[in-house]
Amino acid sequence: MEQETLAARYSRMAEESPDRRGVDLALRFLDLLFSASFLLISLPLVVLIVPVILISSGRPIFYRGERVGRSGRVFSMLKFRTLKPNAESRLGPYLGSELVERTRSEFTPIGRWLRATQLDEIPQLWNVLRGDMSLVGPRPIRPRFFEELAADIPAYWQRLVVRPGLTGFAQVRKGYETSWAEKLAHDLEYIADRSVGLYLRTLVATGWRVLRQSLRGLVRPRK
Repeated sequence: MEQETLAARYSRMAEESPDRRGVDLALRFLDLLFSASFLLISLPLVVLIVPVILISSGRPIFYRGERVGRSGRVFSMLKFRTLKPNAESRLGPYLGSELVERTRSEFTPIGRWLRATQLDEIPQLWNVLRGDMSLVGPRPIRPRFFEELAADIPAYWQRLVVRPGLTGFAQVRKGYETSWAEKLAHDLEYIADRSVGLYLRTLVATGWRVLRQSLRGLVRPRK
């Protein structure tokens, strides 16, 4: 008999978690409402970004990466491509601050600006509409890293209880260099206490953070 993988086992455990269907239904409604609205508002930016990517670095326009979603389902996460071709194969083995440092040398001419202003995240709104993601939740992670982290951190499976988010508690409160254990603590706090009010407060905090980062990116993109 084939041995159950960690991802499959934790997926099964996530499905058996306490029932929060009322709250999750309300949050799903807000996801659909806000993501559709944000997509419409961002269309003029998309019309500008796409040809600039094509002219400056060619195809593909989008980055597609496998990520672990709710209940362990793997989906393809979308972003505007910000890195050179085949960058993921070179960056694949790295995590945390080392990944951030090595990524800096892989940016395309427009990619550094897109990342600094976080406009590369716009296509993830489509993932939210599809139901792969939520606007608020733990950030999606690659399947291989999920297996490794779940093996080291027993509570890691609990991230699978909700859809991964475009933003989350860990992103609002902490930076990229924060340890995985610290990020998980904030993610689990959100999962346990998730509500419409907390969801909205996280979106407002994210909007303020993105605005500040975007203004810095317009004036002085990160090196």
